[in-house]
Amino acid sequence: MSAKWLNDAVFYEIYPQSFYDSNGDGIGDLNGIREKLDYIRGLGCNALWINPCYDSPFKDAGYDVRDYKRIAPRYGTNEDMIRLFDAAHEKGIRVLLDLVPGHTSDEHPWFLESRKARRNAYSDRYIWTNGWLEGAQGMPFISGECERDGAYIPSFFKCQPALNYGFLNPSEPWQLPANHPAALKTREAIKDVMRFWLSRGCDGFRADMAESLVKNDDADRSGTSAVWRDIRRMLDLEFPDAVMVSEWGRPRLSLRAGFDMDFYLNWRGNGYSTLLRDYENHENADYSYFKKDGGSSINRFLDEYLRMLEDTRGQGYLSLITGNHDTIRLRHTLDETELKLAYAFLFTLPGVPFLYYGDEIGMRYLNLPTKEGGYTRTGSRTPMQWSQGPNLGFSTCEKEDLYLPVDESADAPTVAAQENDPDSLLSTLRAVLALRHREKGLQADGIFQVICSEPGKPFVYRRGELILALNTTGEALSVSAKLGEIQRIFQLGIVQYDGHLLSVMPQSFAIMKCTGP
Repeated sequence: MSAKWLNDAVFYEIYPQSFYDSNGDGIGDLNGIREKLDYIRGLGCNALWINPCYDSPFKDAGYDVRDYKRIAPRYGTNEDMIRLFDAAHEKGIRVLLDLVPGHTSDEHPWFLESRKARRNAYSDRYIWTNGWLEGAQGMPFISGECERDGAYIPSFFKCQPALNYGFLNPSEPWQLPANHPAALKTREAIKDVMRFWLSRGCDGFRADMAESLVKNDDADRSGTSAVWRDIRRMLDLEFPDAVMVSEWGRPRLSLRAGFDMDFYLNWRGNGYSTLLRDYENHENADYSYFKKDGGSSINRFLDEYLRMLEDTRGQGYLSLITGNHDTIRLRHTLDETELKLAYAFLFTLPGVPFLYYGDEIGMRYLNLPTKEGGYTRTGSRTPMQWSQGPNLGFSTCEKEDLYLPVDESADAPTVAAQENDPDSLLSTLRAVLALRHREKGLQADGIFQVICSEPGKPFVYRRGELILALNTTGEALSVSAKLGEIQRIFQLGIVQYDGHLLSVMPQSFAIMKCTGP
């Protein structure tokens, strides 16, 4: 049973090096996050997910961990993290850290021991073949860099050796079974990391590449699922209010493996991508549902989403995102009106939603050279844009010292420019989130019922006692409906109801309370 607080949770994802620089060195830090907690709470977000902030060589932006129990000096200290936990809790905000369980940096002390020729306590903490000429049979491998006579298996980049959770069906002498003592020690080491931060105020974790722990796993990831269920038992016993969200994308498996939430990830061509990023499948065309002229049907999303909702029933939650540190920002293709409609929709669906920093003001994707292993993702990781002026309020450093450049367009969106504008994207999002918190039917556990999804008609759906109507196109759409008396409690554009016909004008959305069926 997931923690009760998730029913009303709205998460805000923070890329720590790009959120707010409190000491003028050009890079965001934990004290900067702490200074902006009132802003986050004012958005309507009552939970945080902070991307990795542990000690690291930063060859993959912190997803190459050198020390799980030490905050990277550029972000502050362990004491700064504890102060952030405490300050967030005082304001009713929960904090999740990013857990990287599948690999470490090649500079981690465990790996420095594991790579030695002489056997030691860490020799089997990572996956090694038995000889420097022996490959890994379909898996990536790195050879010729270590004293040890063997090749190691990386998890992603070369600098990220994979931790050894064993193989479900070992086929080579160097492949340990998942119940081997060495594989179990790896599992216990990750539990120890989790205990370390949970005992200091952390409220849970987002698990990076959660489905990939046990190698040669079967289609249902039974080996990896067993690892997570074991971790879940530890949490239930020692930290029963802690939660986990998985980077997995298959809720039928992940939620039964012990996760409270699973991200609906932006995989090319899946239902989520048809809503917002359907340009990735086509050359010089964008068929995204929220594009005014996209010509898309909501059913491309619903056909998959409704199945996934059924997979989560009674097990946990599906988490939709505006974006994240791995995806191109929505403003890259959607204009402000399209974004307003998209946010009104995403944040009125069941499950636990996540808002990526800067999406609330429509920050743009910038075409930038790679930074710290970001490659094409780098343009979605730029500094938060707080106000006009030097560095758009992110830092007092010199321009050339910024972690990444800010948007230098004359119309670069900022918090200050939208703060007091009732028609701004920021104000619209705040209004939607305030309504979500106020109306129980809009929260994670509320029912979701499709009323109309026919082509050529508005999309109409029910959440609790609320009826919601959406038209993303450039033409007026209508549908016959018996709603009884209605009260509009939120509206974008124009939505009309005469007792028989629900008419939704171009690019309009409404939330209505009704006394009818």
